[in-house]
Amino acid sequence: MKEKIIRIPILGNLALRLYQYLGGKQQEPFLGSENYWEQRYASGGNSGVGSYEEFAEFKAEFLNSFVNKNNITTVIEFGCGDGNQLSLASYQKYIGFDVSQTIIGECTKRFSTDNSKMFKLMKGYDGETADLSLSLDVIYHLIEDDIFESYMRGLFKASNQYVIVYSSDSENNEGLDGTHVRHRKFTRWIHDNLPQWKLIEHIPNRFPYAGDYKTGSFADFYMYKKV
Repeated sequence: MKEKIIRIPILGNLALRLYQYLGGKQQEPFLGSENYWEQRYASGGNSGVGSYEEFAEFKAEFLNSFVNKNNITTVIEFGCGDGNQLSLASYQKYIGFDVSQTIIGECTKRFSTDNSKMFKLMKGYDGETADLSLSLDVIYHLIEDDIFESYMRGLFKASNQYVIVYSSDSENNEGLDGTHVRHRKFTRWIHDNLPQWKLIEHIPNRFPYAGDYKTGSFADFYMYKKV
């Protein structure tokens, strides 16, 4: 029950306090982004509703079209998750990175017969580059400032041409203290720190958030090109 409450992006800490008051267990302290995802996957959790059903189909439709239209042959993703989103993708060559040892192992097994795909831990990144680098539903889960900055610089450094981010772009974090969600105005960070990259398109979500995280997402698509 607590896990379901934690995943609600708006209720956040307020909902957890109410849950505890009504008899739930004491809230466990947030021990960092990497630990959160490793524990989540190791305990049988998945990448969340954003990587399934209509959300996954919306993302795959856009990404496959973009890759085809722009003759993309190589893709790197930072935060590949459980691979469900990837199962809908049409990429010629793909490398997926993640902080979770558990999920890297699971993805390696899941796509073991597909020689076009490779999976590695984030700490094993060794300067690989691609035509396109991806960040899908990751940035608002980067709670720590130093991890956010390192992630952003690595995301753009890994691309030769394009970067696509699927995320919220806001600083409204009311009620989210102590959870695994932290919204950031990442477009401003890119503008201030990576002037060689320009935002070329913003695609609003087909299913915008309207109070229910199961039917709407606060993430949109943002496409960047190196100029």
